[in-house]
Amino acid sequence: MPRPGALVLVVGPSGAGKDTLMAAAKAALADDPGFVFARRVITRTAVAALEDHDSIDVAGFEAARARGAFALTWEAHGLSYGIPVSIETEMAAGRTVVMNGSRRMIGDAQARYPRCLVTLITADPAVRAKRLAGRGRETEAEIADRLSHEGAPVPDDVEVVRIDNSGDLDVAVAALVRALRQA
Repeated sequence: MPRPGALVLVVGPSGAGKDTLMAAAKAALADDPGFVFARRVITRTAVAALEDHDSIDVAGFEAARARGAFALTWEAHGLSYGIPVSIETEMAAGRTVVMNGSRRMIGDAQARYPRCLVTLITADPAVRAKRLAGRGRETEAEIADRLSHEGAPVPDDVEVVRIDNSGDLDVAVAALVRALRQA
């Protein structure tokens, strides 16, 4: 029987570039069957160029949650997020599952999955502001509000790999791929 795989949470503030880094890491690891990138389910319309997720309405999300379709769920920014329960099959087969998560759900994830690792993606606030504006989903006031609230901190007792994504994308991607391979 294979050694159980790991769950890698990629977390960080809005605009830090989590989706961009994950897409590049997914491409870099495309030939390695030991890595699976989980697709989130979110109660928001998907914009393919900005974020890789499946969209669902609130009623559909709640029905899916009630029938046990999600391994993990959380709420953030007025939206519901879920990770399909199929990640458990992948980890049972020894694969490393990489997912875009939230600092709010680290405790739940680590309680449920013993081999749960956290990668915190950060970026300079000015860089984040520019990225958020470029997405076109929020007004200037909403962006300023998002930047003024850094969100939940990573719990003190959690070991974290920190990656600064303020500068050269290739450097940050290499750091993420290195962290994933070490998982």
